[in-house]
Amino acid sequence: MAKIKWTPQSLDDIDAVSNFIARDSVYYAQTFAVEVFETVEHLKLFPESGRIVPELNRSEIKEVIFGNYRIIYRIKEELVEILTVYHSARLLDINKIVDLL
Repeated sequence: MAKIKWTPQSLDDIDAVSNFIARDSVYYAQTFAVEVFETVEHLKLFPESGRIVPELNRSEIKEVIFGNYRIIYRIKEELVEILTVYHSARLLDINKIVDLL
């Protein structure tokens, strides 16, 4: 079973999105945050289940889709490291991802 590690960047991303949603609804902001964490739980058992991030085309960098968000992670042996949570309407800042590696 893999361990999940959240980078400071990924936690900041969730916080920023939650704060934005909270302007309209604190309930939905909290729900969003909880559901993001729940979405990646299956990666403990199935770390390879995400798709390769097309912009990077590296087998160890994958993503799962949650609503309009891309949860991008790296697989390192028995570790799933969540790198960032990125809105799918935005162009992926590849430099941001590379800086996290």
